Amino acid sequence: MRKEVRYAFQKTSPVMLGFLFLGASYGIYMHKLGFNFLYPLLMAATIFAGSVEFVIGNLLVQSFQPLTVLILTALVNSRHIFYGITMLKKYSNTGKLKPILIFGMCDESFSLNATLKVPTDLDRSYVYFYITAFNYFSWVAGAGLGGLLGGMINLNLAGLDFVMTALFIVLFTEQLKNARTQRDALIGLVFAIICLLFCNKNAFLLVTLVTLVALFSLNYLITRRKNDIN
Repeated sequence: MRKEVRYAFQKTSPVMLGFLFLGASYGIYMHKLGFNFLYPLLMAATIFAGSVEFVIGNLLVQSFQPLTVLILTALVNSRHIFYGITMLKKYSNTGKLKPILIFGMCDESFSLNATLKVPTDLDRSYVYFYITAFNYFSWVAGAGLGGLLGGMINLNLAGLDFVMTALFIVLFTEQLKNARTQRDALIGLVFAIICLLFCNKNAFLLVTLVTLVALFSLNYLITRRKNDIN
């Protein structure tokens, strides 16, 4: 499995660096809220949903509202429903690795695994697994280190989250260049911009995904019907 490890590390090393920085900022944030390093470490390991972890950290210092947490978490992570649908075929024959792949399917791991063209001499299931594992442990390690060293670090981390935004732009550009047709990607980009302009920024992603699924499903049915007629 050494080839798979090297290949996966090479592909996901930029994501890992981003996760280490963002995880550290999360750990420092939790330290500033008054929690010791075990809280961000364990929350990162068990929740593994960056934006939700930041929100829950803030909710923990307020009166606890379980229903609010449940609804908020469901809305923020609802995009994973569509990630799961997309990866059904790729993860179909991964055997014992499948539960780990499902749990660890964050935005970045999804972006890499969904578009990666694994060489034929490598076991694709283990490539997906190592990419997922590297990303997971880099986030958890960053969160733990940030929480542990939070009292010694006095940095202004505002804007650090743009690291992952920049990475997503790079991934999108690469996907656009390698796609057989760029039409669907451009349609998705246009609808995302429209939904961002007319919807709340916390809800636009869900609205965009639902709209695109409906649109592409309708297009598929129309195309299939035309082919059947012909």
